[in-house]
Amino acid sequence: MPTYTGINHLAMVTGDMDATLRFWRDLLGMRLVAGLGHPGYRHYFLEISDQDMIAFFEWPGIEPVPERDHGFPVRGPVCFDHVSFGVAGEDDLWEIKDKLEAAGFWCSEVVDHGFIHSIYAFDPNNIPIEFSAPVPGVDIRRTPAMADTEPSVEARKGPEPQPGVWSSVTRPTPREERTAYEGEGEKVLAAVNTPGRGWPKAGE
Repeated sequence: MPTYTGINHLAMVTGDMDATLRFWRDLLGMRLVAGLGHPGYRHYFLEISDQDMIAFFEWPGIEPVPERDHGFPVRGPVCFDHVSFGVAGEDDLWEIKDKLEAAGFWCSEVVDHGFIHSIYAFDPNNIPIEFSAPVPGVDIRRTPAMADTEPSVEARKGPEPQPGVWSSVTRPTPREERTAYEGEGEKVLAAVNTPGRGWPKAGE
């Protein structure tokens, strides 16, 4: 199986990048580490941890989604409910709750989920967000737990990847055929490799 290192980035959408940066960077403390764009388009990345980022696209005409509570059942087309950010411990959870409320954002009470304690809020785009602190001594990665009273058919087979479900690879792509097609990589690399490039002073 591949070696996964985390979520490289979650890609969200905003109609107001500045309001989004004030929330995620200035209030929650996530560093802005990369910015791509041109008139009519932006794609900015903020650092969650050493492995994980959240990214935002900005396009003209975007409106915030209608506010909908986390985990509230819906009908019809849907592909996203909420995103949870892990924090190191309970003190971090309460610090975020205090910051959100001091800044005028709604924040839930702390909810005990058994293996995590969580708070729930919304960003300026009405994206439902959660912050979760681990419960000491409870590690569901080491000891997976199924508390569903009627697990799905596939869930009954256990936590480990099941062999033989999909066709096997019969011809791995040879190294000489592996190609990365051009995106905006050259612009980012130029900014990374040229000190001072690409980061204008405030007001410019």
